[in-house]
Amino acid sequence: MQTVRTRLEAAPAPGFARVPVLVIAVLTGGVLLATSARYARGFDELYFLVAGRDHAAWGYFDQPPLIPLLAGGMDTLFPGSLIALRLPVTLAAAAGVVVTALVARELGGGRAAQAMAAGAYATSGIVILSHWIATYTFDPFLWTVVVWLLVRWVRNRRDGLLVWAGVVTAVSLATKFLIPALWVAVLLGALVFGPRDLLGRPKLWLGGAIAVVATIPTLAWQAAHGWPYARMSDVVAAEFPGYGVFFRDALTGAGIGVGMVALLYGFWRLLRSPELRPYRFLGVALLAVIAAFALAQGRSYYVTSVLALPFAAAATELTRRNLVRWWRAVAWPAFVLSAAVTVSALPVFPADMTRTNLGFLPLGSVFAPGELPQAEIGEQVGKLYAGLPTGEREHTAVFAEIYPMAAAVEYYGARHGVPGVYSGHRGYWYFDRPPESATEVLFVGFDPGLLRPYFGEVSTVVDGLVWRYADRKVPWREIWPAIKRQ
Repeated sequence: MQTVRTRLEAAPAPGFARVPVLVIAVLTGGVLLATSARYARGFDELYFLVAGRDHAAWGYFDQPPLIPLLAGGMDTLFPGSLIALRLPVTLAAAAGVVVTALVARELGGGRAAQAMAAGAYATSGIVILSHWIATYTFDPFLWTVVVWLLVRWVRNRRDGLLVWAGVVTAVSLATKFLIPALWVAVLLGALVFGPRDLLGRPKLWLGGAIAVVATIPTLAWQAAHGWPYARMSDVVAAEFPGYGVFFRDALTGAGIGVGMVALLYGFWRLLRSPELRPYRFLGVALLAVIAAFALAQGRSYYVTSVLALPFAAAATELTRRNLVRWWRAVAWPAFVLSAAVTVSALPVFPADMTRTNLGFLPLGSVFAPGELPQAEIGEQVGKLYAGLPTGEREHTAVFAEIYPMAAAVEYYGARHGVPGVYSGHRGYWYFDRPPESATEVLFVGFDPGLLRPYFGEVSTVVDGLVWRYADRKVPWREIWPAIKRQ
């Protein structure tokens, strides 16, 4: 092990394949940028936007503050612009392409390996998901940077990299609370497989201290509100589709085509290759993280955060070992087909084609049903509120059964005079309750029985969607705790 480490420290990394890698990154960002204006805001995007713009806080029921503040800030600076709203994750996806190539470079991969690693990332599911600004599209880039810093540290032992890893971890903790699982697995992997001296580096713990201190305001918010994020595991577990579906979707999320093969081959080589022996602890750590996601009944797209290292390992080993003479002739057509699959899964088609599927490949249907209906509901309820007599509007609160409806009505209804929307669902319950002056309610949802016990009158406004409540029986301060839902 000492000989391998000495050889790693002595050998300079190959040159950076600047032209092919940057071309792939620019193409990735360009495709995402070109499709950013389609079709409308997704329900999670609307929630993040409204939460950060109108309900800024150090924390929320279901996530840390960074993405809501980022989404709300972009909409404040560029009102109504879908391109601006999604620009942060567009840039993150393009940057992820470059960092994945840099991981391959640190592993000893030359120009071809770096280009292939970049291509695998560019045709993976994370690029498709990056159509939306969300915690689960920004956080994978941060994990990729942390892995790159660790791989680089293994090669050159510059401890300042560990401090930077702590800084990036702090940003990740402001995005999502998943990265501690990575660090636990990394430290255990280093303890078992080496390098054990990682745990004794003071700058590693300095970086950890930076991450903890930066997270204190968010932890304080969680503590002050009864640690609501702890209940998100129950919410996610209730939606768990089963282990078979989880692993199937995690595998296809690596990219239908090149990505699936690169993920499997990359992990295999991380566990078996003598040249990659110094990085084995990272491969084991990432596999442990995937297992933890599954055992915790998490979401399959969490696995997109661990793609960079196996992609880089697969590309490096393929070029280094040259297993078969004809692999180059097969590789580039495979990348072209994978790129075509990725582009077809983005919203490049007209809205009237969004529910068309080509076999198992959706043509934009992943996005349109989660975007266009939100705008329609928001506009419809906004017009209904605006149509109320002035005297009634002053005493009417708009209440939504679930947070996607609440965010849609709050965002699109604002142009029709809706002053705010209330809901007992997830993070919305923490925003505020209606004022006691609101003796009537315009209810949006599917179950009008939710508020029926608290009002004397109820009437249908839009069958199956909107109801009107009047003659409130009890104060909102008594109603609010009873309708809290996750």
